[in-house]
Amino acid sequence: MTDRDPLVPALTGLLVDVVWWLESCGDEEVDPDSAVKMMESLGWVLLQLPSDQRQRLLQVLADLAEREQDPARREFLESCPFAIGMVEDRED
Repeated sequence: MTDRDPLVPALTGLLVDVVWWLESCGDEEVDPDSAVKMMESLGWVLLQLPSDQRQRLLQVLADLAEREQDPARREFLESCPFAIGMVEDRED
């Protein structure tokens, strides 16, 4: 994939959708322990990316957040890097 491959934002959006869904599901929809394990697994895989790819992902998340119309989803997009451990401190 190139630096501006349209697949990157599409896959990042899907990843965010999965995490958003896992975070918002009730206990009757998804076992909470399973949801946590899945999110930890996603975070671990993303942290294994080379530095340049992690930076690209952070930029795509920021771009998605900037364009997001739904305030709750925008806040979620902005908090994702912090929530999955890609950045140490949340910049508010």
